[in-house]
Amino acid sequence: MSQTNAALIERKNQAVARGVGLAHPHFIESAKNATLIDVEGREFIDFAGGIAVLNTGHLHPSVIAAVTEQLEKLTHTCFMVLGYEPYVEVCEKINALAPGEYEKKSALFTTGAEAVENAIKIARAHTGRTGVIAFGAGYHGRTMATLALTGKVAPYSSGMGLMPGDVYRALFPCEMHGVSVEDALASIHRIFKFDAEPCNIAAIILEPVQGEGGFYVAPKAFMKALRDLCDEHGIVLIADEVQTGAGRTGTFFAMEQMGVSADITTFAKSIAGGFPLSGIVGKASIMDKINPGGLGGTYGGSPIACAAALGVLKAFEEEKLLDRSNQLGQMLTESLNQLSVDFPVIAEVRGLGAMIAMELMKEGKPAPELTAALVAKAREKGLILISCGLYGNVIRILVPLTIPDAQLQEGIQIIKQCFTELL
Repeated sequence: MSQTNAALIERKNQAVARGVGLAHPHFIESAKNATLIDVEGREFIDFAGGIAVLNTGHLHPSVIAAVTEQLEKLTHTCFMVLGYEPYVEVCEKINALAPGEYEKKSALFTTGAEAVENAIKIARAHTGRTGVIAFGAGYHGRTMATLALTGKVAPYSSGMGLMPGDVYRALFPCEMHGVSVEDALASIHRIFKFDAEPCNIAAIILEPVQGEGGFYVAPKAFMKALRDLCDEHGIVLIADEVQTGAGRTGTFFAMEQMGVSADITTFAKSIAGGFPLSGIVGKASIMDKINPGGLGGTYGGSPIACAAALGVLKAFEEEKLLDRSNQLGQMLTESLNQLSVDFPVIAEVRGLGAMIAMELMKEGKPAPELTAALVAKAREKGLILISCGLYGNVIRILVPLTIPDAQLQEGIQIIKQCFTELL
């Protein structure tokens, strides 16, 4: 007997911890490129991409071919016990792709949170300091240390008490919500004045484009000021590119567009086309501060995930997916801006490359109820959307870069239909 979504949801509720949410009441049976098919045979257009994991789409042929070939050779040794070439090759390619005119080294892990935690470990070892400055509405993971960095309490740390200390929160610049570059920089100097001297700060960490925070793009002037500040005080600048990396913003790393480079960059999500792989890349002189055995993990940089990453990198090169990212971003921005003329609840359309969002406001206030209704209505019509933002009033679009134009336009028309029916 075929499964139903309702039956599987009931099983989930009985077997899975309540804290593991489900944004859409559907279970997916199969997927291809930008199309999802649930257990009841219903098709959906995927505008979520597994939260920026599927820049190369579901089951990209290059990824599947690379994984299939690796499966016939080796699935695991633990790289710290016995090495294998795909790990080294991924690091070589990432070192070449990451911005910065300096010698680089990389290390591979499994999740984005692992990458962030290891970046902080290296910054602490390099500086001999413990303090970290992060930003309001930033998202860096759900482990204890990364929750301390994540600038949003609900739902991520609600009911869990205070997270580990030595983390200080600054303002992220956002003109729309009245935070200028000057305001954001002043908030860092307030930390230096009231909370911790610069000589106590190991790292400043931020996303070049805030993900869960609402797709706010860091201004170049702000990034330059941060770079200067870090250089002045010997602070490690960490760019969290877990969501922005692997071509989502039109360059392989978003920092390529910021005019300055970070000391350490984290990456994950789309780097391996749906297989769990993350890593950090940075200045070799900083990366080598930790002795052998201080970095790694049992599954970090698994042979299968590394093969998948090499398949992703091959697809980017052969299919010119960075160009495609910029093309998609332009198409989405133009289409959503046109919708904003008829539906002024779309207060702003923004993003970088194909990392695009629209923020919904009613009477000058965030509209989370409308946002949730739009997500539900779109699903009814066969389109998967996800929301984000500090107030839950932002629709973020993370379509596979491989989506056909016709399917992209179909998704945009569904959004238009939803607004027409809801307003």
